[in-house]
Amino acid sequence: MKDALRKYFLIISFLTVGSIALIYGVSPTWFALTFLGMEVLDINIAHILRAVMCLYLALGTFWLVCAFQPKLHKTAIFTVLIFCSGLFLGRLISFMIDGLPSILLQIYAGIELAVIPFAYWLLRLRDSE
Repeated sequence: MKDALRKYFLIISFLTVGSIALIYGVSPTWFALTFLGMEVLDINIAHILRAVMCLYLALGTFWLVCAFQPKLHKTAIFTVLIFCSGLFLGRLISFMIDGLPSILLQIYAGIELAVIPFAYWLLRLRDSE
């Protein structure tokens, strides 16, 4: 059962992060206008969004590959835990310094916060369970 939980967690992580990556990077101008209310997008921000897209896709692909390799489940889940913890910490710092961003980015923070304890729990499952 633990292998199935870990496998599906990694697949869902890939699908979630992959979807978010494509929303960010395929058309940064559309993303910025639609979700952030930015009518003009600086080329540097577009560059960052596309780079983030590829970073997310690379990490998500790693999780997908690991989903089908039980020996790599814990390593992959640990990277999900670190990924979400880092993103959430960065968002928390921004919330305190900059104020609240768009609702979409607040939802992302909520998802990241929910994933952290679940990923930790999956890591702590004993291999004999």
